Formats: sequence, structure tokens, C-alpha cells
Amino acid sequence: MAGLVIVACLVGISIYTVIAIPYGEAIRLWRGGEGVWDENPRNANPIWYDLFTRDRLSRTIVVSSENTTDRTVESLGDGTERVEITLGFDFPYDTFPRELTLYSKATYEATRTRYSLTWIRPDGSELPLVKNRAMRSSDAYYISQDGQLLRRMPGMVAPEIGLFADATTSETTLEKGPVNGRYAMVLEAVVPEGYKVETRLVVYGEVHGLAGTDDRRRDLTVALLWGTPLALVFGLLGAVGANIATFVLAGVGTWFGGKLDALFQRLTQLNMLLPTLPILIMIGQFYSRSLWLMLGIIILLSVFSASMLTYRAMFLQAKEAPYIEAAKAYGASNSRIIFRYLLPRIVPVLLPQFVLVIPAFVFLEASLAVIGLGDPLLPTWGKLINDARGADALYKGYYYWVVQPAVALMFTGFGFALIGYALDRIFNPRLRTM
Repeated sequence: MAGLVIVACLVGISIYTVIAIPYGEAIRLWRGGEGVWDENPRNANPIWYDLFTRDRLSRTIVVSSENTTDRTVESLGDGTERVEITLGFDFPYDTFPRELTLYSKATYEATRTRYSLTWIRPDGSELPLVKNRAMRSSDAYYISQDGQLLRRMPGMVAPEIGLFADATTSETTLEKGPVNGRYAMVLEAVVPEGYKVETRLVVYGEVHGLAGTDDRRRDLTVALLWGTPLALVFGLLGAVGANIATFVLAGVGTWFGGKLDALFQRLTQLNMLLPTLPILIMIGQFYSRSLWLMLGIIILLSVFSASMLTYRAMFLQAKEAPYIEAAKAYGASNSRIIFRYLLPRIVPVLLPQFVLVIPAFVFLEASLAVIGLGDPLLPTWGKLINDARGADALYKGYYYWVVQPAVALMFTGFGFALIGYALDRIFNPRLRTM
């Protein structure tokens, strides 16, 4: 029952993922690009991480001029007008934000407008940030990376710390914490009449999303969700393609015997000598890393596996059963005997093995991704672990990046293992207990 509950949860997550995030949208989100993850912090912990800390960790705040009415426009009488936009927000957290960025968009004809920014603290004190900065049609002002602003901060602390620290004292350390209250950023610009200026302030927090973010600001929730259907499809197709093909070919070869059976045995012995992983590495390096191509190669290499010898031994015993002799006596065809009498006799043994081999294919796909042979387009659990390894996530303390996909792989294998062992006890009389 526990295994069924786990597998049912995985199937439910897969159905939700395919409906909520279509395949093409998932690839677009995971590839990222300009404007896709701009509002996500970099390397942020999941929001549930806040439950294990005493402090209330900062969250991402986005303030857009399109959603505020605090805008004044004053005509100057010479064909220009003065625009003032105030972006206010409340900051109730106990830790400083990670970054601050101001995104701006403007329409202009011949000249670029210039703007000034002023920072207003909860106590009403004002701090000029920039003056006469050129505004392009699409502009991003990375406040946290402004070297001139850094030199103006007390104690040369980072701007995201100095702007939220207590300005009345010289103590601006992380231990003292930020000042809670309402902050505001005021943008002032003189533009030609009819000029349209929109701006958006992003205060990046320390926690974000259900699964956190990576070093490219991507939400790991996308990879965790889409990794579920991809893992199940890979495991199911691999198990179906390999086990059923091996099962049927073993039955056919055993029944006909002779040269066909000998051919299958030689192919099995040859395939058992071939190193599967080096072959996959060679294909991934010199041809393609497509997930579906790798799946096809794995199925081909798994057909004539050691299971062929196991099934053959079972079929040799079942072939001599009295009901098989009776079927031959009344003139049943070879295909009828194989598919109606011989194969169904061994199916109870196949079912537990079929269920148990599914997580083996899931872990194989993850292993290929971890060593760098994963599909570069698809977000999978193994790809997450590989990206975390490449970014030194464990060394830098981003444990969530590795732990979450690892736990998902563990529960997947655990669920199918519980079902497989339960079926084995049901179908194998030797394992039954009183």
C-alpha cells in the first residue's frame, strides 16, 4: 500500500505537470534567456527553508509603475514635462536582500532622456542614488553592482545592505539586521511631452519558490516537476521495451530450439560482454545526447541480457508440461502454443521483475545526466544534480539543489521496490509465509 501511494503521487504530479507546464513551455523556461527569470534571485533557498530558522528570511519584492498610482506629471511649458514615479514597498524581514535592480522602459524619438533616483528610508531620510543617468529603450540599473554607490555606503558595505541598514549609527553589519518599515525609490525625469516611461524595481530575497533557484535564476520547481513524468516515461518504456522483448524472444527461441535458440544464446553471450556505459558515453560524445536516442540504445542493449538465460531455463521446464503436450496433440499452431500457453505460464514471474526494473532505468537516466550525458534541453532530476555539481553547490552551501532531486529519485525507487517485492511474494509460492 505504501508503494502504491508513492507511485500514485508520482503519477498525479506527472499529470499535473503536463497540463500546467506544457512540454514546449518547460523547454523554453529551462533554457532561460533574457526576461525569462529576471525577477528571480540567484541561488535562493526554497521558501520552506524559513521554517528552520529563527529569522524571517527576506523574500523577493517586485514593484512596478504599471501597478501604482503614485505618479505625477508636470508640464514645463517648453514641450517637455517632468515625470516623477514613486515605487514604495514594505520590508518586514529580518535579513537583508541579496540584490537590487531597477528595470526601465521608455519610448523616444531622437534623444535619450536622463533620470535621477532617490532612495527614501522609513524614517524619511533621503539618499540620492544616481543623477542624469541615460535611459535607453530597455534599461537595467544593477544597484548592487554600482561601484560609485558602494564607495558612498558607510563602511563600504554592499548597497543592498547599506540601503536597508540603520542610517543613524555606524553599525551596518549583518548581525544588526535591516530596519523594517516602508521604503521607496523615486524616479525623476524630464521628457518630451507624450513620452512614456515605465519602471520596475526588484528587491531580490534570500528565499524564493517551492524549490529555490540556481545560479542562472531558474526556478528549480520546473525541473523537479518535469523530472517526474520524464523519469516515469523513461523507466516504463525501458522496462517494457527490454523486459517484454527479452521475455518473448526467450519463449520463441526455447520453443523452436535448434539454430534459432543457438543464435539467441550467442547474441546474449556477446551482449553480456559489451560494456553498456562506455557505449552510451561514446554515443553521447560523438553523436547525440538526446534522451530518447539514449533510451532506444539502452533498450537494444538490454534485450539480449542475462535475463534471457533465466527465462530460457523457465521455458525449458514449462515446455515439458502435460498441457503443452496436449496442445500439440490436438494440433495447436506454434504461435498459439507460445502466446496462449507457454508465455502466460511464466508471466507471474515477469511482473515483479518488470516493476523492479523500472527504477533501474530511472537511475540509469539520472546517472547519464550526472556524468554530463543528459539531454541539454530537458529538465530532469539527473540534470539538476549535474548542474549543482558544476556550480559547486555543496561546497557553497546550496544543499537544497542536490538534496531535492536526490530525495525524488530515492522515493521513486523506494515506491517501485515496495510494489515489486510485494508482487514477488504474491506470485512466488516459495516466498509466501503462513
